[in-house]
This record gives sequence, C-alpha cells and structure tokens, in this order.
Amino acid sequence: MDQRVLVASNRGPVSYQFGADGSLTGSRGGGGMIAGVTDGLAALGPETSVTWICAALSDADRTVARSHENSLRDEAGIPVRMLDIAPGTFDRAYNNVANSALWFLLHQLFDTPSQPRFGREFRRDWESYLAYNEAFADALTEETLTGATLSSVADPRVLVQDYHLCLTPRLLRDRLGEAVRDIGIGHFCHTPWAPPDYYRMLPDEVARALLDGILGADRAGFHAQRWATAFMDCCAAVLGADVSRTGLAGPGPGPAGRVTYRGHVTEVAVHPLGVDAPALRERGRAGDVRAHVSALRRAAGDRKLIVRVDRTELSKNIVRGLEAYRELLATRPQWRGRVVHLAFAYPSRSALAEYRAYTDQVRELARQINGEFRTEDWDPLILEVKDDYPRSLAAYALADVLLVNPIKDGMNLVAQEGMVLTERGCALVLSREAGAAATLAADALLVNPYDVSETAEALHRALTMTDAERQRRSAALAATAAADPPARWLGGQLASLGS
Repeated sequence: MDQRVLVASNRGPVSYQFGADGSLTGSRGGGGMIAGVTDGLAALGPETSVTWICAALSDADRTVARSHENSLRDEAGIPVRMLDIAPGTFDRAYNNVANSALWFLLHQLFDTPSQPRFGREFRRDWESYLAYNEAFADALTEETLTGATLSSVADPRVLVQDYHLCLTPRLLRDRLGEAVRDIGIGHFCHTPWAPPDYYRMLPDEVARALLDGILGADRAGFHAQRWATAFMDCCAAVLGADVSRTGLAGPGPGPAGRVTYRGHVTEVAVHPLGVDAPALRERGRAGDVRAHVSALRRAAGDRKLIVRVDRTELSKNIVRGLEAYRELLATRPQWRGRVVHLAFAYPSRSALAEYRAYTDQVRELARQINGEFRTEDWDPLILEVKDDYPRSLAAYALADVLLVNPIKDGMNLVAQEGMVLTERGCALVLSREAGAAATLAADALLVNPYDVSETAEALHRALTMTDAERQRRSAALAATAAADPPARWLGGQLASLGS
C-alpha cells in the first residue's frame, strides 16, 4: 500500500511574484524549514503521495491560489494546496501573534521593561491566530478524509511545522474524532522553546492553549535536547501534565520523554537537522556559484576572509557580531589590512518596525566600521543587505572563518553548510545558544553571544589557527553536518508515526 504524507506549514515550497507586466512567476520558498522538508520529501520515493498545505503570503500567492486551487505544484512536482486566508486575519495571526509575540517569546527576546503587553488588541489578534489554525485544520481534515476513500493509499501521516501552527494538531484531532486513531500526527518546532519562568509571560489561557495544541500530536519534535526539555518543563508547570523523561544522553536523535494530558500520550523527541552534503556540493560547483567565487577571490586578494550569512532578524545577533569585528580591529591592529569581513544580512520581516529598525542599525554600524578603519586599498567590511544565495555559497567556499553567533537558534544550517562547502578548511565561531552547538561543540570555537570581547578573541584565535588544525576541525564539522541529512531527519519522524 502506498504511503501518504501531508505537510502543513505557514510558508510553502513555492511562492509567487507579479512581474512589471502583471505576469506571475514562481520561485522556491526560502528558509531552512522549507529546505529541510523539501529535501526530506524528495528522498521518500515515488511510492509516497505527498500534499503540502501552506498559506498564501502575498497578493500574487492569493491570485494563484484562487485560480489553481487543486493544480499547484512546486519545483519538485509536489502538489501544493495554498490557503487563501483573509488578509486581515493572516496579518494579525502572522505578524501580530506568531512573529511579534511567539517568536520573541520562544527566543527570549522581549525588552521586558516595555514588552510584551497583552491587552484587548492582543486578544483580538489571538482570535485571528485561532482562525488561521482552524483553516489549516479544516484543510488537513478534508485531505485526510478524501485520502481515506482510496483503498490503495495508507492512512496518512501529518507533519505540522513550527510555531505558526501550534494549535493545529489538537484542532485536527478534535475534527477527526474516532478516525484519528489510524492517523499519525506530528508537530515539529524549528525554534528554541522557552523555559517555564519566561514562557509564563503569556496570558494564562494562551500559554495553556499553545501547549495543549501541540499535545494533540502523537509526536512533538525539536532540533535539540534543551528545547525538548524546556517544552516538557512547560507542560508540567503550566498544564500540570504527567511528564516522564527518558534521560536521553548525547546530541543525536532519539526520544526525550512523553507527556500525558487529557488522556492522550505525546512522545517528545529530538531530531537534529543537518544538510544534504552531496547535493550541496553539487550546487556549489554550478557556474553561477563559481563566477562569484572568482569575483570574491579577486576582492579579498590574499587577505583572510571572515564570513557571516544571516537574515536581518533580531535573534541572529548581527550587531554584536559586527561590534566584535570592530573590537578585533581596534585591539589587534596587526589584522588591519589583512582581513575582510563579508557579511550577508538578508532582509527579513520588513512589515515589523523592530526589524526595519534593526536593519538600519546594522547598516549604520557597518558604515561606522568602514569609516573608522578603511584605507585607500582596503575595505574592512563588505555588507550586503540583499538575498543572493549563489554568492553566499561562494563565500562559504572561500571563508577562513565563519561567524555564527545567534542569541538563540533552534538549530542553524549556516554553521553546517559552510563546513561542507569550504575548499581550504574553515574555522567556525559558534554561539553556544544555537541548537547546532549540541552537535558541533567539539570542533567549533564556542562563544557567549552577549560577550563581544569573547567573540573578538575567538575571531583572533580562528584567524591564527594553523592550517592543519583548521582543516582537521573543518573536516570533522563537515562530517557531523552530513550525519543527519534531511532524509534522515524527516524519515525518522515518519517512522516514529508508524509509517
């Protein structure tokens, strides 16, 4: 019997844009979650039937969703069902709750003297978040029951993705009733999870609803043990749920425990996400990437190259990273003229004022660094606030040092991609608060992301590392990154759901 998989996520594997002439063009959806799920699904084989349910994020998406409701496919041929949720409902759910409240909460980013404030407007926004999740639950229910009429297709496995859809597993379970016993529901959180004391900043009814929503799943997945532990701690402290822990040791995949609540048992598990190393290396050999390699090599000359690749979002800690580079140049003048920092800071969530202000702060600090240290024949910092994936891959290939210093990160694929693509060995300066630190700590230079001086010292250590040591560490990091490719990450979740 063929396998059937339903994926649900806010952002889908394809997005659309209007051209100047009003025409529509599609492109692959961005972000690590999309890459991981897409690559994982590609490894399942032709016997697997997949449908991906996502939200229409733009007017172009909505136009396509209305005219091609049942015929959309992504670049890999996966059927896509794009939900045309009312723009006002989507905006309040996505920007006001998911990104302005839940993202800040789970990454512990609130400026607590002034934020958060949960008043009447937030309760209105929360109703939109509920309606948004209900739209996904309705679509999943319809897809599930439609598939159940086909005798040649097995009962589906449902993979719900991320903090946008915390309520969906419980809503789906309630809608399916008795039929849910034959269907496996998984929820995967790609962000960190906050400990109970921080999590309890949410209104009580919201805090309980989010946990209860995820506990509607048969399995709740996280990238790292610490996030799984924090989730179980919240279930015990906020819901009074019965929590048992397995004592999982080590950074690899496996069960972390189980939570029993409202008569249902939810397994909690750790599934680290690495990279598809062969596919990534093949992409790195493409002509557009090689052209950028040549251009960057000419720009850097014989200087050392420090690289970072991030979205301009608050959790990525770009400002402190730039401040650390500034301190490196100020306190160790021997590096002036001998190193270039290439910083990719891709635009992110420009609808939120906090993100626009942060991007402006990044630009201003870059201007100051260049103004302070630039010479006639040396630009110490090259900042690019635009999305250029081939150029990023080229930068990985040439990097002597890769700086990844998030305040908090669910996993972090940049830290792994850079190690796989480096052509001469690359030292990794990595925040201890990234989920990837659980697997990469042995061969990275770990830093406290709040400590600018420590990060500057780590950059110095990385730059002075011997070629042999840098290559040894880099090779070990690449092997670790390749150990949990998307196929294993997604396949392990499906296997746990009984597929």
